[in-house]
Amino acid sequence: MTAGMQCSELSHAAGFSRVARRNNSLSSTGRLLVFAFIFIVSVGIAAAFAAFGAWLILPFAGLEMLVLYLAFRHIDRHAADYESISIDGDEVRVEQFDAGRRRSRSFSRHWAQVVVSGDGSRLALRSHGRELEIGRIMSDEQRLDLARALSRRLRCAAPGATKTQ
Repeated sequence: MTAGMQCSELSHAAGFSRVARRNNSLSSTGRLLVFAFIFIVSVGIAAAFAAFGAWLILPFAGLEMLVLYLAFRHIDRHAADYESISIDGDEVRVEQFDAGRRRSRSFSRHWAQVVVSGDGSRLALRSHGRELEIGRIMSDEQRLDLARALSRRLRCAAPGATKTQ
């Protein structure tokens, strides 16, 4: 075992698990109220200008509200997105939930490799020619921290394995 690597039987008994979720500062109801407020103000201002003869503002206000609606709808569709990574025994399991679709992949702990770009903009697990990008909803710094933690856990010997010194 190298001097910098710390592996204990306790860490194996506890396993490894990380869950990443999007930071939603507004609930679905909050987003609806914000949209309604902006809609009323924007259409009200456009209607006032239309009343004074500047009727061309109405289509632009409608287009603006359509784009805002589509943006809020996209945010709502992805509000519940998450990614779960766990190591239990000899298995590395990744579960991704994206816009209502759940995907799950498993890798052998002994063959899995962590692939990370130098700046942390991309993180993936690779095994037997298969690669899965992970940490898409994390910042670069969070991806680098996850890469270090995963690499450390993947290098540790499996439970019950003999340690060489």
